[in-house]
Amino acid sequence: MKFTGKLKEPIIDYLTGRLTLLFETREDFRQAYEELKDKEILSLEIKPYRKKRSLDANSYYWVLLTKLCKVLQIASPEAHNMMLCKYGQPVIIDGQLARMPLPDTEDADQKIRNSMEYHLKPTSDVKTGKDGITYRTYLMLRGSSEYNTEEMATLIGGLITDCKDAGMPESEIMTPDEKRILKERYGIE
Repeated sequence: MKFTGKLKEPIIDYLTGRLTLLFETREDFRQAYEELKDKEILSLEIKPYRKKRSLDANSYYWVLLTKLCKVLQIASPEAHNMMLCKYGQPVIIDGQLARMPLPDTEDADQKIRNSMEYHLKPTSDVKTGKDGITYRTYLMLRGSSEYNTEEMATLIGGLITDCKDAGMPESEIMTPDEKRILKERYGIE
């Protein structure tokens, strides 16, 4: 069950130090309350609300990416990782960019470029380890399925630019209806 709403002032039990949270939901919570009220322990996650990107945007992204793959003659995982490296969002843990050292080999690079399970962006940071192997540091990138509307707009806007740079005709990039939807929902021209 997911609800959106506003966190209200907490109630603190000064004897135990325990906190009671008040959360005012936008949705009707009554049915959920009836189902959960007798449970001994519940789990609760509270995070800032972000509007999710639409499935229309995701579908458009993959259709356009497939067209670019044909022009560039590369596989879709490689093209997707190329877009994420250029226009994607990093993984941030405790306020820091998540980094990963990996062997600096052609085999490792090939696996990274064609992976759909993880997304990594190479950096210029290359060092030789104590084991004598050369390692390149990669930044970890979030998958586009986790993007909000703004992040998805950046990714699609970059993809459109790359399609134009690859010489794709405007009519191949988007239909007038797609153009209208992208402008209305995402501000993409």
